[in-house]
Amino acid sequence: MKEYLLNVPVPRSFSYVKRNIPEVTVEQRERALKATHYNEFAFPAGMLTVDMLSDSGTTAMTDQQWAAMFLGDESYGRNKGYYVLLDAMRDCFERGDNQKKIINLVRTDCQDIEKMMNEMYLCEYEGGLFNGGAAQLERPNAFLMPQGRAAESILFEIVRKVLAAREPGKVFTIPSNGHFDTTEGNIKQMGSVPRNLYNKELLYEVPEGGCYEKNPFKGDMDIKKLEKLIEVVGVENIPMIYTTITNNTVCGQAVSMKSIRETSKIAHKYEIPFMLDAARWAENCYFIKMNEEGYRDKSIAEIAKEMFSYCDGFTASLKKDGHANMGGILAFRDKGYFWKKFSEFNEDGSVKTDVGILLKVKQISCYGNDSYGSMSGRDIMALAAGLYECSNFNYLHERVEQCNYLAEGFYKAGVKGVVLPAGGHGVYINMDEFFDGKRGHESFAGEGFSIELIRRYGIRVSELGDYSMEYDLKTPEQQAEVANVVRFAINRSVYSQEHLDYVIAAVKALYEDRESIPNMRIVSGHNLPMRHFHAFLEPYPNEEK
Repeated sequence: MKEYLLNVPVPRSFSYVKRNIPEVTVEQRERALKATHYNEFAFPAGMLTVDMLSDSGTTAMTDQQWAAMFLGDESYGRNKGYYVLLDAMRDCFERGDNQKKIINLVRTDCQDIEKMMNEMYLCEYEGGLFNGGAAQLERPNAFLMPQGRAAESILFEIVRKVLAAREPGKVFTIPSNGHFDTTEGNIKQMGSVPRNLYNKELLYEVPEGGCYEKNPFKGDMDIKKLEKLIEVVGVENIPMIYTTITNNTVCGQAVSMKSIRETSKIAHKYEIPFMLDAARWAENCYFIKMNEEGYRDKSIAEIAKEMFSYCDGFTASLKKDGHANMGGILAFRDKGYFWKKFSEFNEDGSVKTDVGILLKVKQISCYGNDSYGSMSGRDIMALAAGLYECSNFNYLHERVEQCNYLAEGFYKAGVKGVVLPAGGHGVYINMDEFFDGKRGHESFAGEGFSIELIRRYGIRVSELGDYSMEYDLKTPEQQAEVANVVRFAINRSVYSQEHLDYVIAAVKALYEDRESIPNMRIVSGHNLPMRHFHAFLEPYPNEEK
């Protein structure tokens, strides 16, 4: 059959809901910036032209997800969605191509109670990341959460209590390829030391012409640094090892399966639990499929199956690669390294205190019954459907291509400091290079850039460098691990090329006038945990626009 090819991509979706963008003047935005103490998180979203602060929960959901929301069961105990969501996770993270998709039993309004009991309500699962039936009651290991930081909060709170009871006053170190802001904040609040071990020289390398033939996986754990850290700090002082996929702190860069496998191998050699921050698991699978040898012919689900097989547990904000507006998860492998490390046992080997029970008590105390975890039944069903949507290769390809378009647009416009290749959820600019190395760490140059981008053009981005990552509060070793960047997060299924072209033009204009961008200083909240969410700033005197 003859193919009639065109030199433009084939459309794969269309929008049927529209939101108008209000017209806002520079003077109005200036007034709002002053009133909100120059805190970009506090600036009213309704006064923005393009909002790229975060891709977390900002997704435009599909028709399948909106339809699923009407099937939400708001029962307090064991709503239908609880079974559907846990099994959707088994499908997407553990079963590969052999998925059950019990969500279809709810979608088709199955009234056969025997079928529902046998295929949904009374199914027993154990040995993996998501126990089911009696096993989930006896050894709970999967905890529904409203978002990722909630999962991190209960994880590190319980780990802190277990470690403090064993060795009071001891300081522990938790290494990662790159802890993101909330992960790092929760680790610091438990009294431990977060370390980010990646290759900064590779991160800022720009190939000739700005394009790599293959993605170099700049988000990988630096294995040599990890082994050195274990040697220096001591195995007994490292309660767990993390890998973030994709590596948000390191500019959203992809992590290779090889790196995940090698990190897991090192952790298990010392019987250290290996954990994933898996917020962008599907995007990472896409990069592995497209760039790592041996994976081109595998589905996203098959790649995810292998990827999660190497971990002992994971936290995830599923407001990212759950393609949803709400949801998170904490899970650990049944009777795996995490369970063994943080449970207490009697001399005969029987369980004295199950860490899963401790986590469940905390979950119920803070977030409600374990079968909804602070989510409505509608949220749960939208998330269950969204996990499958996020596994769609065509969707992932379109998303990554949007990121590439924005990054290459900055590069072609002559903007210095663009991190290439683009990550899977946004584009980052190195502020040190953007300002030609002329701005010191005390100037919080990235925050000045972010505020000025709001003031002039109504574009909000996220500073993820010296200010947010608390450069001035870190040790010299930790300071060397900070990437002083600003992130342009691309909301899932929201923006068109028109939006991206506007952002490219605005950043080009701001770059050409970068000498006029003010330095910023913190006037309140300097030492607050995760200060960028609530600290007050102002331009240095005589620099206010």
